[in-house]
Amino acid sequence: MTRSKSTNTRSRKPHREAGISARNRPRSHHGGKPGAAQDSWLYGDHAVMAALANPSRRFRRLVITKSKFDSLDVEVQGTIEEKVPPELMEKEGIAKLLPEHAIHQGIALLPLPLPDFRIEDLPGKDDQGFKVVAVLDQVTDPQNVGAILRSAAAFNVGAVILPDRHSPPITGVLAKAASGAVECVPVIRVGNLSRALEQLAELGYWRIGLDGHADQELEQAASDLQKIAIVLGAEGKGLRQLTARKCDLIAKLPISSEVESLNVSNAAAITFYELARAARTRENTALAGQK
Repeated sequence: MTRSKSTNTRSRKPHREAGISARNRPRSHHGGKPGAAQDSWLYGDHAVMAALANPSRRFRRLVITKSKFDSLDVEVQGTIEEKVPPELMEKEGIAKLLPEHAIHQGIALLPLPLPDFRIEDLPGKDDQGFKVVAVLDQVTDPQNVGAILRSAAAFNVGAVILPDRHSPPITGVLAKAASGAVECVPVIRVGNLSRALEQLAELGYWRIGLDGHADQELEQAASDLQKIAIVLGAEGKGLRQLTARKCDLIAKLPISSEVESLNVSNAAAITFYELARAARTRENTALAGQK
């Protein structure tokens, strides 16, 4: 095909102070630039526990209620104390550190940013396995981005690529929506989305833009492709013209005519599932042919 296209036995006593030396700080997703994500608290069980389990993470503070800490298995308590000294705090005190109405479940964590991941770190042309990455074109709602990351983790999407501008930082809202996926799906921020799409092509990825008005359906467009970059447009606006022109193929999901479009995070989840299902089918067919 050518391109035209987790019972409690005893309780440890948490510390009151926490910190990390500057020399141990990893690089940030923002390339060292100041920003909201630099000092953003993660909160809620899933987001905090996933971050604490991530060996690439370093931490500034962990605040937790006594009842929450006492409810944890003693081994989990020990692991936490090795990573960051917990600070006991009442629920009201934790809430004051977080955005209004944040549902923190008695625990919040202030991490340092995750290490950088670049497009160049993705598998290249020589890797013949099935690979999918997602590209977000100015998707600005943090809950949508978080939900996309969660779906990406569920269906083994290799990375989520998004522009530095017109994209939300990794805040507590986004991380809670991602339910821990921030820690396992690489987020690649780029200065120029158009150039990033060119780099993906150089690595052998077929760039498929999703558009409800496309002539062909996703299953048809991706039927025999091994490396796919799914490009998803902004909420309501869809793909920008420049972004669409950088795609090799434009495809749509087969939805009812009664519905004009899907929320971008729902569209992403369906797309990731369909691609993973198709890949399994092809793999099973190939294995059957070898018998």
